[in-house]
Amino acid sequence: MEPKFQVQLKIGKPVAEVFDAVVNPDKLTRYFIQSTNGPLVEGVTVRWKFAEVPEAIDVVVREVRPSERIVFEWPAEDGDYRTCVEMTFLAVEDESTLVLIKESGWRPNPTGIEASYGNAGGWMHMMCCLKAYLEFGINLRTGGVCGAETA
Repeated sequence: MEPKFQVQLKIGKPVAEVFDAVVNPDKLTRYFIQSTNGPLVEGVTVRWKFAEVPEAIDVVVREVRPSERIVFEWPAEDGDYRTCVEMTFLAVEDESTLVLIKESGWRPNPTGIEASYGNAGGWMHMMCCLKAYLEFGINLRTGGVCGAETA
């Protein structure tokens, strides 16, 4: 069985605003990553730096459909291969957005399964941080990483 998952969360903001907060580096660094060298644009590779990880990570952007979908690949934590992340943005009632994030491509072994569980929690954390940032103007990651400074 291939390790894969989907997480989702409703954000109380319109789709265009939620989508922009994910692709726009000025916003993305206010709630999720420490730094990046550019926006998520189809066909481009950007580098994301997380406070918890010593090295920046290459994010290879495969697809961007404004206010609908983002697909990218990035290194699997457990080896020398990549996993695929798919983000979908759906308009729902009351000018809100349902964000769905799927990730797949881990090796079907105990290490791959464990890495997929870690990323599922990480993406849920990202969406909670996105919700807090957009709905309440706060950064949940500030002060949340022991021994590392966050944006």
